[in-house]
Amino acid sequence: MTVNFNGVIRMMGILFLVLGLCLIPSLIVALVFHEMLAFKCFVFTILPCFAIGFILIKLFRPSLIKLKARDGFLIVSLCWLVASLIGAFPLWFSGAIPNYIDAFFETCSGFSTTGSSILADIEALPKSMLFWRSFTHWLGGMGIIVFAMALLPSIGVGGQLIASAETPGPTLDKVAPRFSDTARRLYLVYLFFTILETLLLLLGGMNLYDSLVHTFGTVGTGGFSSYGDSVAHFSSPYLQWVITIFMLLCGINFNLYFVLARRGLKSMIRDSELKLYLLIILSVSALIAINLFATGVFHDLEEGIRTAVFQVVSIITTTGYATADYDIWPTFSKMLIFLLMLVGACSSSTGGGVKVIRVLISLKLIRRGVSLKLHPRRVVTVTLGRKEVPQEVSTNIANFVFFYIFVVFMGSFIISFNGFDLMTTISSVITCLGNIGPGFSLIGPVMNFSEFSGFSKLILSLLMIAGRLELFTFFMLFSPHYWNSNKS
Repeated sequence: MTVNFNGVIRMMGILFLVLGLCLIPSLIVALVFHEMLAFKCFVFTILPCFAIGFILIKLFRPSLIKLKARDGFLIVSLCWLVASLIGAFPLWFSGAIPNYIDAFFETCSGFSTTGSSILADIEALPKSMLFWRSFTHWLGGMGIIVFAMALLPSIGVGGQLIASAETPGPTLDKVAPRFSDTARRLYLVYLFFTILETLLLLLGGMNLYDSLVHTFGTVGTGGFSSYGDSVAHFSSPYLQWVITIFMLLCGINFNLYFVLARRGLKSMIRDSELKLYLLIILSVSALIAINLFATGVFHDLEEGIRTAVFQVVSIITTTGYATADYDIWPTFSKMLIFLLMLVGACSSSTGGGVKVIRVLISLKLIRRGVSLKLHPRRVVTVTLGRKEVPQEVSTNIANFVFFYIFVVFMGSFIISFNGFDLMTTISSVITCLGNIGPGFSLIGPVMNFSEFSGFSKLILSLLMIAGRLELFTFFMLFSPHYWNSNKS
């Protein structure tokens, strides 16, 4: 079975059109703040996007040949790669980020909702460029393909097929018969959170520009800020609690909000993944708060609890915002933060990481293994919400976890050639692969990736995309079997 290049190239044309449209809000921001150089750079990016998009769509008409699974993997991987390559041009053209590899790293970090940055002086950039940088979080949070399906439902490609290849988590549930309707409904929830958080931040005294930038970073669980000291720039407890709540909400499986609307809160909170997600947040926040008080890091009760909860929610949802430098916290607290980096948010949320559902089933598989050692003849099934987990799902999750660990080790080996300390090296790979943002040591919450070599930045950029696409979608393209037409 060969790749349907007609469908793939047509989808690239649609992507160029969508990117052109998505750059327009940043162009308007450039006009508002009288940033004429930035305005010209956006124009010089938007016009070619529209031209290339229209040409590709006209040349490559919808095919009678249906798209297959392997076409979906190629389309999704190319879309995220091309979006990052094109999205870097305004930053590079304007001189905001003079080095193209650095600009590519920044937009990969944006679209993948990672939030890692090479910028040492964020406030020096034009406001329109910072707006575009954060808007990529909003676009990437729910998925570029899902956004395209919601925007252009009749595009002549298999929506469910290719969107499932970019969805964060083991499954993608349909909440409507047609996937284009599902995409629109998901984006309505996404848009509702965006508008509501923006209004609440405005009520807290944040201006409209900063409210939008930080809302994009929150609901997309990305973490880009318009200030070098992130959310710590705002000393308002109210603003920090608002951002905390919305990070937590956007780390939940979005399909559960439809369950909430249809069957009520009781049905929603029965979800096993949600219960573990909330349990982890509550227990780890309590442990860190106690540790910070016991070691004298904080003396004010509300501030200590708020800071602990904020950082726990920020890391487990892979948002990456910071209100404190957790890298100078006691070792116990840092170890808990590190473990949260390996967990991630819920499946089908805007967050990254391994995902809570995979951690939950992995723990159940370990318990089953112990039980079988004690009682070899006993039949032990893995259940989730009173339903038996199919063996295929358990196998896929185990494969993912092992592959994730393998990529972390191999990535760390490659990045080690920079000569940085062990914690910087390992956490740089974990934070990029898990789409988290900050790490430890030289890439802690008050540091950045500017010291890394160009080659390392390219590797980390690809890891961001691979992590956002759940590893297999991206790495499958490097397999000879994928390109072998004799393989089905």
